[in-house]
Amino acid sequence: MRQIVLDTETTGLSTAQGHRVIEIGCVELLNRRLTGREFHRFLNPDRNIDEGAERVHGISRADLEGQPRFPEVVVEFLEFVKDAELVIHNADFDVGFLDNELSLMSHPQPAMTDHALVLDTLSLAREIHPGQRNSLDALCKRYEVDASKRDVHGALIDAELLARVYLAMTGGQAALLLDEDEDIDVGIGEEVVVRPRRNDLNLVVLKPSEEEAAAHEALLDKMQETAPCLFRGE
Repeated sequence: MRQIVLDTETTGLSTAQGHRVIEIGCVELLNRRLTGREFHRFLNPDRNIDEGAERVHGISRADLEGQPRFPEVVVEFLEFVKDAELVIHNADFDVGFLDNELSLMSHPQPAMTDHALVLDTLSLAREIHPGQRNSLDALCKRYEVDASKRDVHGALIDAELLARVYLAMTGGQAALLLDEDEDIDVGIGEEVVVRPRRNDLNLVVLKPSEEEAAAHEALLDKMQETAPCLFRGE
């Protein structure tokens, strides 16, 4: 299964106010393994960036001078995500901005869902952890994903962090090829499942009392009167 973990940065919060995409970051998962393939572009939005947005991602308009505009990268971008499942945190936001960019250039297929499936990890996290904080930062802490190199939001680094969070959150992950130990001998096509570590669990092991053990044995004796007892290996 091919999945593309995607994130964007924008000039502001609303397309209705004319805000635009200024960064797209994508990393590829194939059968739940990071392949090392990525798509990353900064984009010239031809407009100013809101101060609040700039504080979040640290990208100024001056940084984007000379960068391509969305129509110049759209063919390469859509080819990269074609027929994959897009894994996005708060997908309505990113998909809404990308749909807007496609519409502004009058693309014949102006919806991202025309090109790929979409999985919203924010909705998924809310189902798994109801009533808890489910921002990307909170999920990184919950699943012990190292986000120490992330000083500000960035589309590519956030996509990489989300990939690790998604794999942990969905019950285990294949060995990460980019930065995991290479001591495991994995053949082509094989998947090594690594369950997320949970250091906060305090498991209690309960042993039966003598009375409970005797009652159990008595039940097995009764079962054995009519047929071999599988629980005793007979």
